[in-house]
Amino acid sequence: MGSSSKNIEQAQECCYLEWMSLQSQRIPELKQLLAQRRSHGDEDNDNKLRELTGKIIGDFKNYAAKRADLAHRCSSNYYAPTWNSPLENALIWMGGCRPSSFFRLVYALCGSQTEIRVTQFLRNIDGYESSGGGGGASLSDLSAEQLAKINVLHVKIIDEEEKMTKKVSSLQEDAADIPIATVAYEMENVGEPNVVVDQALDKQEEAMARLLVEADNLRVDTLAKILGILSPVQGADFLLAGKKLHLSMHEWGTMRDRRRRDCMVDTEVIFDACTTVNSGPRPTETTNNERN
Repeated sequence: MGSSSKNIEQAQECCYLEWMSLQSQRIPELKQLLAQRRSHGDEDNDNKLRELTGKIIGDFKNYAAKRADLAHRCSSNYYAPTWNSPLENALIWMGGCRPSSFFRLVYALCGSQTEIRVTQFLRNIDGYESSGGGGGASLSDLSAEQLAKINVLHVKIIDEEEKMTKKVSSLQEDAADIPIATVAYEMENVGEPNVVVDQALDKQEEAMARLLVEADNLRVDTLAKILGILSPVQGADFLLAGKKLHLSMHEWGTMRDRRRRDCMVDTEVIFDACTTVNSGPRPTETTNNERN
């Protein structure tokens, strides 16, 4: 049983690493096509961007399908993945990112690019082009109609997230209900194997797997709908930012975790020193004894 579980975890981690590698590969492709669009700005480059965007959506769908297959064998690994850093797991929602975070990224890019353009304009720098480039196609150039559509979609997605969060909350509460809680109470020894508990936990895992699939579908659907609102260049710019953010968060989390591990020895030394000091008589106690 332990060996089988380990193999499943290895397969899940391998699936994740392949996904991260594919995201890294897509970054230079997006950069190249965006650069060509800035230089030439013709319809042919827009078609190439649409084609690449379609491939990236396909990548996401394939990854979600693989996760769904692996989750049905062991879903709990996805809710606190060992291949993630503690920072990433602290930010995780239903085995991944919140779909609503896609909108925050759109707003952040829109605001930052607008600020850059205003600053450049005030400085009268000739020849300035936004990162999206090519005739008003960056995220700072979102039209009122686009912003309205994004806002309506944002509200709908938040509502879907809240419904799913309530479902997972109910599942978490089930662990303190019959039969798991009563069996644990009646056991002579803590953690004894129990058929009834195994069956209940199997049902729990199955429900968690279904929720993971539902969450992944919402993530894919949200991304596709956002890209449907954006222009080809805006969509590519958004995908580029999203991939760089995802990969960067993983690296930043890993580096922070490594720094914490490197500091463990120093922390133990300080703790030992504090323990030694605290084990001796307190200065106030010594003073009182001397007075007596």
